[in-house]
Amino acid sequence: MKNVGLALVFLLLAVSLVHGQTIRNGEDLLRAMHERYKDSWYSTLTFVQKSTTYKPDGTVSVETWYEAAEVPGKLRIDVGPASAGKGYLFVDGMLTVIKENKVVSTQKDVNMLLVLGFDVYRQDPGKTVAVAKGEGYDLSKLREDTWEGKPAYVVGADAGDLKSKQFWVAKDSLLFLREIEPSHGDASKIDDIRFIHYQPLADAWIAAGVEVYSEGRKVFSEDYSEIRANVKLEPGTFEAGKFGETRWEK
Repeated sequence: MKNVGLALVFLLLAVSLVHGQTIRNGEDLLRAMHERYKDSWYSTLTFVQKSTTYKPDGTVSVETWYEAAEVPGKLRIDVGPASAGKGYLFVDGMLTVIKENKVVSTQKDVNMLLVLGFDVYRQDPGKTVAVAKGEGYDLSKLREDTWEGKPAYVVGADAGDLKSKQFWVAKDSLLFLREIEPSHGDASKIDDIRFIHYQPLADAWIAAGVEVYSEGRKVFSEDYSEIRANVKLEPGTFEAGKFGETRWEK
């Protein structure tokens, strides 16, 4: 019996080592994230978002946003009530800005929070890898660190480097935790964006909050409520020309 027990210990150790060795770089990690949730991650998502902007003078402003997503690749943000006709569409790497239900602008804009927090779990991992590389993440760099006291993988930066483009993923759950990148508005500044308050949703997970720090100061936060997964969305929900005609139930 002792020999059997010892053999079992060695077997479990070997399996653990093999599993650990499979994640050698960022590409391996993205593939592992997909493999973990590919059969359970939700396909659509809706929620109400309390959006808080923290101003340099210490005051805050709050808006209500209504968001709908189709994973992978599509996110719709309605800013304020339907009557405002204001919002944003992120569709397959393009951003369309809507005002008064009319298109104001359309431009290339890859939303990496959508890619790393949602798309990675449902789309072909090769596409996620290509997008991450295209956005300047060095997938050859992978190390282990801790985040809020728990083990995490870090892709794109060496230890102590909080300037290079990088993303953090929980080692146990393989859920996206954090992204650090130059600010879209001012590339000389660094944004640190964090997914917080993870909770179960359908057969997967949702971070019910997001915090954005710029140069170490919290500048924006998101708090989600009325979260629903795998809801039926109207055809045209993510079409700019039908922005004023389609609204998910609120």
